[in-house]
Amino acid sequence: MYYIYILTLTYIMGAHQTGYDLIISDNHTTICYDDLGEGKEPVIFIHGFPFNKSMWKPQLEFLKDTHRVIAYDIRGYGKSSAQDATYSINLFADDLIKLMDALKISKAVICGLSMGGYIALNAIKRFPGRFSGLILADTQCEADTAEAKENRYKTITQVESEGLEGFSEGFIKKVFHKNTFETKKELVKKISTVVLANKLAAITGGLKALAERYETCSSLANIHVPTLILCGKDDELTPVEKSEALHNGIKDSTLKIIDEAGHLSNMEQPEEFNENLTNFLKV
Repeated sequence: MYYIYILTLTYIMGAHQTGYDLIISDNHTTICYDDLGEGKEPVIFIHGFPFNKSMWKPQLEFLKDTHRVIAYDIRGYGKSSAQDATYSINLFADDLIKLMDALKISKAVICGLSMGGYIALNAIKRFPGRFSGLILADTQCEADTAEAKENRYKTITQVESEGLEGFSEGFIKKVFHKNTFETKKELVKKISTVVLANKLAAITGGLKALAERYETCSSLANIHVPTLILCGKDDELTPVEKSEALHNGIKDSTLKIIDEAGHLSNMEQPEEFNENLTNFLKV
């Protein structure tokens, strides 16, 4: 009884549980997240497809002494549960808001890479009052072209018939800078393992969500929070011009291009990426 009382009192006083692989559950979804450090308005990191929250470890470890930082597994990825609901960027953004509500976070800075950026742009469009800052990394505001959408559905058919190995091998070749394959072999191996650890439903569901997402370019002018845009100079999946379009559309945004980086700029060049984060969060 005394133990329960202490937990309840701590919760009322506004403390939060910290650590790795924490769990929040409701009747439909279980979300696994990391919550480190202290700060009035946390920074929430949203991973890309088809990764998990571990991709943000370099940023969490770097910022945890000065900020409260949270990274979570999107439903169906990592250690978060998959449900029967059809995956969509809308649904993923709803999950972000539910996580914030569960953690009693009224406002946060959000940082999304690739699909995480799509989720961030969707969320700030629909729930603008919940965010005090925006960080977009290696992402874009456009919807898929008809050709890109067709290719995603062809990939779904392929992985359903052949499994994930071929998909993973081809995908990995596109996300890294050419030098990374020689200079950071352990990173390449780690990301390959993360991709292959996904359940088939996470890959096919994620591909459908990406294919069916709507554009957010038309709403960029409505973003009125400080915004940082980061992009690997040699990003093949979302080239620099996509980040330039975001920069041109979001008033007073800051654009930083990271050399010797492809689509995973936060992991390929973590020192430069983190320096940009620190400078942005100080403002």
